[in-house]
Amino acid sequence: MSAPLLATKLYIPPPRAQVVVRPRLRARLDETLDRKLTLVSAPAGFGKTTLVSQWVHQNYKGEEIKNKQARTIHPSNVAWLSLDEGDSSPPRFLAYLVAALQTIAPQLGSGILVALQSPQPPPPEAVLTVLLNEIAAIPDDFILVLDDYHLIDAPEIDAALAFLVEHLPPQMHLIIATRQDPQLPLSQLRARDELTELRAADLRFTFSEASEFLNRVMGLNLSAQEIEQLETRTEGWVVGLQLAALSMRGQSDTENFIQSFTGSHRFVLDYLMEQVLRQQPQAIQNFLLRTSILERLCGPLCDAVLNVRDGTGQETLAHLEHANLFLFPLDNERHWYRYHHLFVELLRQRLYQRFSDAPTETNLAELHQRASEWHEKNNMLIEAFHHATAANDIDRAERLLESGRILFHFPGTLNVLLAWLNSLPKPALDARPALWWYSAALSLILGITSGVQEKIDAAQVGLQDAPLTDKTRNLIGRIATARATLALTRYDLPTILAQSQRALEYLDENNLSDRTSAYWTRSVAHFLQGERAAARDAVNHALALAKASGRNFSLLLATTTTGTLQEVENELGAAVETYERALALAGEPALSFASDAHLGLARIQYEWNDLEAAEFHGAKSLELARQYDRVIDRYLLSEMFLARLKLAQGDVAGASAILTRSEQDARAKNFALRMPELAAGRVPILLAQGDVAAAAQLAQTYNLPMSQARVLLAKGDANAALAVLEPLREFVTAKNWADERLKVMVLQIVALALNQERDSSIALLGDALALAGPGGFIRLFVDEGEAMRLLISDFRSRNQDHAHRAYAEKLLTAFPKQPQSKIENRNSEMLEPLSERELEILRLLAQGYSNQEICERLFLALSTVKGHNRIIFDKLQVKSRTEAVARARALGLL
Repeated sequence: MSAPLLATKLYIPPPRAQVVVRPRLRARLDETLDRKLTLVSAPAGFGKTTLVSQWVHQNYKGEEIKNKQARTIHPSNVAWLSLDEGDSSPPRFLAYLVAALQTIAPQLGSGILVALQSPQPPPPEAVLTVLLNEIAAIPDDFILVLDDYHLIDAPEIDAALAFLVEHLPPQMHLIIATRQDPQLPLSQLRARDELTELRAADLRFTFSEASEFLNRVMGLNLSAQEIEQLETRTEGWVVGLQLAALSMRGQSDTENFIQSFTGSHRFVLDYLMEQVLRQQPQAIQNFLLRTSILERLCGPLCDAVLNVRDGTGQETLAHLEHANLFLFPLDNERHWYRYHHLFVELLRQRLYQRFSDAPTETNLAELHQRASEWHEKNNMLIEAFHHATAANDIDRAERLLESGRILFHFPGTLNVLLAWLNSLPKPALDARPALWWYSAALSLILGITSGVQEKIDAAQVGLQDAPLTDKTRNLIGRIATARATLALTRYDLPTILAQSQRALEYLDENNLSDRTSAYWTRSVAHFLQGERAAARDAVNHALALAKASGRNFSLLLATTTTGTLQEVENELGAAVETYERALALAGEPALSFASDAHLGLARIQYEWNDLEAAEFHGAKSLELARQYDRVIDRYLLSEMFLARLKLAQGDVAGASAILTRSEQDARAKNFALRMPELAAGRVPILLAQGDVAAAAQLAQTYNLPMSQARVLLAKGDANAALAVLEPLREFVTAKNWADERLKVMVLQIVALALNQERDSSIALLGDALALAGPGGFIRLFVDEGEAMRLLISDFRSRNQDHAHRAYAEKLLTAFPKQPQSKIENRNSEMLEPLSERELEILRLLAQGYSNQEICERLFLALSTVKGHNRIIFDKLQVKSRTEAVARARALGLL
């Protein structure tokens, strides 16, 4: 379910019937189009919005905007975004930015909006990178206007805007209207002539403009001297002149009024507001003050806040607009309005003062409660929640949370909700244990674990004396779900399973979202325990519930886990489709919790020998995983994969460097559960470096059977390797771990060949190829090197089955040829280098070929082969086949 966007924020303010034509400023704006940015920066009330919107409309019925370089922009290619304080959340700001641009290019950024709906949205720079690439495809020149940017209070958005300006496509021009300069590199833009600035000195009315405004627009009849005095006193400040004109309506002694009109802008505004308000009928004053609590106004909403039933709200708004009382329409139908920001601030100040002076009068809380009720009835739940909290109506805010619908809104809303919950006093939370749970749950969704345990415990304590109603039982289940999720971040499997079961026993059957979470955590726990059938059953339940609930976040988690289960069952094609569905749910650019889906795709693309795609997904996985709280260790999995990829690419030093950083990080953060995996990744690097002793020590320390077998093979001790692998194969077969069984079989194939049991090796290779073929495994075999290549070649020559031969030929084409330079380099470490023929025989010896088999394969006499063996042993300074193979591996000849 997508979060609603207010379309009124995207309307270009309609032109007023009576405006002052300002050709000098319009000409300045026309000249800006060949620069990146136009900054209209001045204090409140200088007519920034009016100027830019008037320039866009041009007052010439759709006349195109042109500059001296004949650059033309059609009015339909102008996007407008009116900002407010609520847009200081980066995801919300970016969502509205995309929505504004979609008024020009409707298909632009649709994937981005999906990503921004997530509880953990992608970083702004990643969003803008995708957005800029899509903008670059827009064929026509266009303008984007960001109005009231001063209301944004978020360094992340300032940084994002700086990134946007730096990389702005040539067909795009940005205009920012603001009361204060944004945190942008303005000096650099000035130096590069990429900035046009209109400031207060430019925007203040000249004498002729003030004359036109006061006499023609405001309907006064002032002399040139009076206009000059007033223009001098206000320094051309537009709103100051407007307020003065409003105050002078009905004044008989305008000369004395102008003479007494003095002071700084702040004092002038205070005085004029007092004069304006006092001259309005009492009903209008009440309307202005009480509706000032609203960010946006419409007739029915005003009626609700004022608690009137005669339906005069829309009529009053029309009157205020006509009277120029700082009310701006937000749509062409004149349904939604807003007050001028400066005006509404002063109205609120007066409203607070009035209620302080008359505490028995209808108070602010009542007004906010009425506003909350109206917004809820009209399905504007964010606004309803905002007014409930402003009224300090905790019970109402809790009920809105309990509705479940509010969490479908912008992810930035989650931060707002959590901030409000964290601001509540402990007694208020203790009296409402559900709010303790919400605080814990929202923290977990946002990747925060600090303080969550205490919040969960506080929720549990709050239920101790509560009767066991259906609502209480559901909250008990929710608390258990939170405990299971928190335990998952600590890999506390018994707690995960116990709390997941407890959650399912207590949660309401209709609470699909939390039941999804309980089944998902149960699935992950079973998987980590190696109970894959149970994991599959649990995740199937989670998938069904997530689809029924409509929660994309829950569906993403369940889908990703399904992909992982398919992957370990060697269903690589199905797993790729599942991971890709997960990424589609996450949106583009991908979200942080899509890291696992990217990592799964990286592993499979690696297995399919598409190392470029594997590197892309691996790097993306690491980028996203690093966005998690650093107490979560998921990024180590991505780093381990990238180290493995480096090794496959022949960059042993690069692989070692990545893994060294990972190991240091794991020790520093006490990620003890990842140390065996890191050790398993280190062993092949050590073997590639020729440090067999260190590899053996590591494999023994962490009791890693597969690594131990590899070390034994590197030593040439095939019998010992087979002794390790056989019980391991029996174990994984009994567990029905398809992926592990295939990995063990591949090592057994190599060990049998080395042990001169070539027929058994070839037979087992046939079994392995039959299992691996449907999944399209390639690197599983290629990573075993020349030994496996020779075995597959032999298998192909012996096997007549078309499918098996085709798969074998596909594998053989994937094996790289060993560079000659590498052989020569390694030979240089010997007293006398091996010849090409001797190297060829050495490889066959390592594969377990007998002397007679080598004769048949190379068409050599038996005496010739034995002679080559003696020469090889002498050059390697060894006495047996086993020692020769071990020495050759240490030198990198194999």
